[in-house]
This record gives sequence, C-alpha cells and structure tokens, in this order.
Amino acid sequence: MAEADKVALVTGVGKETGLGFAVAQALIDEGFTVLVSARQPEAAEVLARTLDPKSEGCARALALDISDASQIRTAVKTISNDFGKLDVLINNAAAMSPYGELAATADLQAARQVFDTTLYGTWELTQALLPLLRKSQAARVVNVSSGAGSHGDTVFGLTTDNQMGTSYAVSKAALNALTVKFAREESADSIKINAVCPGFTATFDGAENMGARPPAESAKGVVWAAMLPTDGPTGGFFRDGEVLAW
Repeated sequence: MAEADKVALVTGVGKETGLGFAVAQALIDEGFTVLVSARQPEAAEVLARTLDPKSEGCARALALDISDASQIRTAVKTISNDFGKLDVLINNAAAMSPYGELAATADLQAARQVFDTTLYGTWELTQALLPLLRKSQAARVVNVSSGAGSHGDTVFGLTTDNQMGTSYAVSKAALNALTVKFAREESADSIKINAVCPGFTATFDGAENMGARPPAESAKGVVWAAMLPTDGPTGGFFRDGEVLAW
C-alpha cells in the first residue's frame, strides 16, 4: 500500500505521552498526513504543532469528542472538504472506569458514559466516516481494544481477577464484537477492520515500574494493522501482529 497522499485520523490524542500521540508520530514517519483529534481544541493544536514543528502539513489538529454527535458531523464535513477521502481511521479514544469497579456494585450511570465513548462513540464515528473510507483504494480501520475485554488474556482478561473496571472491560469486549460485524459488512469495499490490543502501555506515572512498555513500542501493533496489505486479515483481534483470542 503506497503511503503517498494517505490521510489518517487518530482519535483520542489527548497528551504527548499517550498511545494516540505515538501512533500519530509513527504514521507521520510512514508518510501519512495525520489528523490529530482531541476533545479540547487547544490540546489538539498543541499536539499537532509538536508533531509538525516545521509546519509541513503532516499533522493537523481536529477538535473531536466522539461522544458528541454534532462534533462528529463537523469533523466528517471537515475531512470531506479538505481531503475528499480517508485512508486510515484509528479509533483510539476511550473512557476509563474506576480501578476495581465490580459488576455487582458499579454505578451504571457512570458505566453508560464509558460505553457512550468506547463503544457508541466509536460506532457512530465509524458509521459517519464509511463513505469517505470507501473512497480510499485500501482503507484500514483499527479499533484500539484491550486484553481486558478478552477471554484469552491470562493477565488482564475477563476471566482473571485483574482489577480493571468492569465497564471498561465489557465495553472493550463489545468493541471486539462490533469490529467483526463491521469487517464482514465492509469486506466487499476493500476496507480491512481489525481490533488491536496495544498491550500494557506506560501512559501514566509509575507505569514503567509496573512493567509497562513505552507508547512507541505499543504503537507498532496498531500501525501494523493500519498498513495491512491487500491479502491481510480483517475482523480479527491482534496484539503485536499476532492473533489474540477473545
């Protein structure tokens, strides 16, 4: 897949130390023009300038809260007007739930807010961008998931005693299921849609001391799925390019 004139959107690029920023940087290094989205316009502008210090046009800011339908419509209109297509969509934006949250005692109003971003926001944004993705010769959609939503992850998964919040884990499991449905529906349009677990990533203070790896390392598996060849997989769940059971 040639990268010339390729356009990518990365959602949830909220901070320089986050996974979204590392993915954006890696895509820029591969020759993409990257739309750097964050809920706060000022944050998006700062991060885009950091990624594109010489103002070469490789990074552009986009204010986008994926739980806000009006912002989704505005973002889609901007991409359509400026580029007329979208080659790569990285659905990285997500909401966290409290550490140790249990199914039996979870605040369901708070849990719904997690789903509004992680599942429904991703769902609505992907729906809205499908016409632009279909205009690409080989579009790729990557849903950033988590081993917390997997039955097969023996450390963080659904059947372990890990303290990842229940609403976060269940929303990621639902995102994996949504990935399969989208992938089957869009296979005729040369769009490959996969879910990727980036692994335990050092996106918060002290994480590296807990065994987390740098965001740039975790970003590699996301970018791998964003640049799959024409005979690559679709509808799968992966970590570092390897199938992860879910």
